[in-house]
Amino acid sequence: CKSPSPRQNRLVRYFIMKSSNLQNIEISQEKGIWSTTPSNERKLNAAFWESSMVYLIFSVQGSGHFQGFGRMDSSIGSEKSQDWGSAGFGGVFKVEWIQKESIPFQFARHLLNPWNDNKKVQ
Repeated sequence: CKSPSPRQNRLVRYFIMKSSNLQNIEISQEKGIWSTTPSNERKLNAAFWESSMVYLIFSVQGSGHFQGFGRMDSSIGSEKSQDWGSAGFGGVFKVEWIQKESIPFQFARHLLNPWNDNKKVQ
């Protein structure tokens, strides 16, 4: 089910989505979907329903870059995707990719996360 366009007077949420490989990012960009671990599903679904917008910033572990960002475009359902094999992922949800270019972490070094001891966002 699709989220209504921005729900007024609600917070916008941001999540860094770490992928173990670039292939998963490429599949997501091509098909407009994503899947994550069941433990992350609860957080993302809650944010989707309680926030006006949920932005996802994607990065491959160890790459030193963000591979782009998008907007969570549906809640996470029970349907699984064979695109990621059986790597312990949960249901699939839609992602509208806004930026698909690689951005080095150094371009965001001024961003700090107050909910993670003011550590750099990367």
